[in-house]
Order: sequence, then C-alpha cells, then structure tokens
Amino acid sequence: MSEGIAEPRLITETGLEARIANIVEPTVEGLGYRLVRVKLSAMNGATLQIMAERPDGTMTVDDCERLSRDLSPALDVEDPIDRAYNLEVSSPGIDRPLVRLSDFERWAGHLAKIELSSPVRGRKRIRGVLAGVEGSGTRVTVAPPIDGETEILLPLADIGEAKLVLTDDLIRDSLAAHQPGGDQPNIDDAGPASAH
Repeated sequence: MSEGIAEPRLITETGLEARIANIVEPTVEGLGYRLVRVKLSAMNGATLQIMAERPDGTMTVDDCERLSRDLSPALDVEDPIDRAYNLEVSSPGIDRPLVRLSDFERWAGHLAKIELSSPVRGRKRIRGVLAGVEGSGTRVTVAPPIDGETEILLPLADIGEAKLVLTDDLIRDSLAAHQPGGDQPNIDDAGPASAH
C-alpha cells in the first residue's frame, strides 16, 4: 500500500475549488501533510474548508492550527475568492472522503457511498462495501445485486466522489487504528479535528 505524501489524489476538485487546491497543495505537502479535499460553501457567508491529514491518516488539532496559519498568507496573496470567507482546516474525520488509491485499499471491508461521473451498469450512485483495489478500479460488494452481480468493479477514473459511511464497525476500526493515544483529538462525537 502506498501512503506517501506524493501519492496523487485520484478524485479532485473542479472550477474554483481546483484553483484553490493548486494554491494550497504545495504548502500542505511542504509541511508534511496530504491534501484530502477543498470545499467552498455558503455556510456562514462563505466557508473554505481545507481537509488534510498526515501520511499515516492522523491529524491533530495542533496540525490543523499549524496548517491554517501557514495557508492564510498563500491564500491572501493569490486571493482566489471574490468575497469574505472563513478558513476552516480540518481532518477528514471518520466518515472521510476517499480520494487516493491507498484510501480504497486501507478502508476495504467498510461501507461507502460512491457517486460516479459516468454511469456504470446504468447507475451513477453506488452504496456498498469496499472489497479492495484491482488494476485501475475498486471492487464493491453491493446488496441488492446489480444486474445479478453482488460484486462490481468501478473504474477509479469514473468516480466523482466517494465517502465512507459512518457505522459502528468503522468507528471501532478507526479508534483501534489510532491507539495508543498520544496527542490524538477526542473523537467521542466521531467528528473531525479542525481549526478555524
């Protein structure tokens, strides 16, 4: 499984969010983190969410604060957003987006919601258990079957968005992966660590 900082994201942003990702990704990687997602929303006027993690998948509140401090100047210089906004730097959280090949490998056995950019077997939305990576696709076990098949191969190039679904098994496995504690954030509410 490849988990380095340089592992490319297969699922990326478009439009203004892609421009912002191009601005922030060099700073994120330069500090030793991996960019997960950039999202601009109308929440509280406007909110720019930068989701990042360490190569091992962890992210503390201190990490979020450090990234926020270092990203602000780059965003101020480039000024990609034409209105006032709040910057929010956060971890991916437990029900995280899946954006790299290693995400689909690491989270095999867990339930995911997948939105496709082009239909596969006549469907653009798939919900199923990740069953690993094969070639340039990810296997997903679905119920009920699609066209009589319980396991389908989805080309990674056709995935527009993928996200883990919060389940008891996912919470248990996520907590077990980050033990013993150290300086991990308290995730009793299963939410992401973040700094504003």
